[in-house]
Amino acid sequence: MRHKKCVKVVRSKNNQKAGPKSARNAEHAARKMQKLLELLPAWLDQWRMAVNVGKTAALLTGLKRIMPPPLKLRGSDIEWQSQVTYLGCRIDRSLRMVSQVNHVVSQAKMARAMLRPVLTSRLPLRAKLSVYKTYVRSRLTYAAPAWYSLCSPAQRSKLQVQQNVSLRVLTGAGRYVRNDVIARDLQIPSVEEFVVGLARRMFDRADHGPHRHLHNIAPLHTRPPDATGRPLPRDLLSDPTAEIEMPVQTASPAPQNTDDIPRPRFRVIPARP
Repeated sequence: MRHKKCVKVVRSKNNQKAGPKSARNAEHAARKMQKLLELLPAWLDQWRMAVNVGKTAALLTGLKRIMPPPLKLRGSDIEWQSQVTYLGCRIDRSLRMVSQVNHVVSQAKMARAMLRPVLTSRLPLRAKLSVYKTYVRSRLTYAAPAWYSLCSPAQRSKLQVQQNVSLRVLTGAGRYVRNDVIARDLQIPSVEEFVVGLARRMFDRADHGPHRHLHNIAPLHTRPPDATGRPLPRDLLSDPTAEIEMPVQTASPAPQNTDDIPRPRFRVIPARP
């Protein structure tokens, strides 16, 4: 079965978006979007809103190389783009989120480089973990429940590598210590487990909240086993390997003698003065 062509018109001003419109033919989808744009000026005038047509972009998803005629809004052409940025997320034509993953990885690297004196300092380990979660992991997983399901295994591995490097830097563990050992001792879930937890909480709040228009948002449609298509955001919750629980650090009883004190699994190297 062929994928439907989807046309999205994204306006960067005021973070407003028109569309999307979908059809099996690109020209048909463009005509449907043009009809919507012809009705838009009257609505904008009624609510006294302005649109910067020069900052308006159109995105046609799919593999079609020959673009339809440009869309028009208030007599001005809307150029077709191969990539648009909406609410901080970079969306490309293939919907593989390659540019988005590269962007969040570069943001995480920059944050880790700026915070390296803090991460390698003699601060308590709990404080350095809080710094990592606040400034590094938040950049890696920004709006991840919406785009993480579209990532390939290689892209997910790139995100996990950034977390592994950050945990190794803040603990000062030697190269002979495995990444999974460091994450287990610190009780830090993997990036995929953390994103699944975010998605589960997000959909639970939307489905059981007071706002009815958010109920069953991004529904999960049943598809035949041999069907090929892009994954949906709720596919993260239907994955049997995604049934995880976020680790919670609990207080352990005080040891009775020195023999009961557990030995550290890795050696922490203090920072040089």
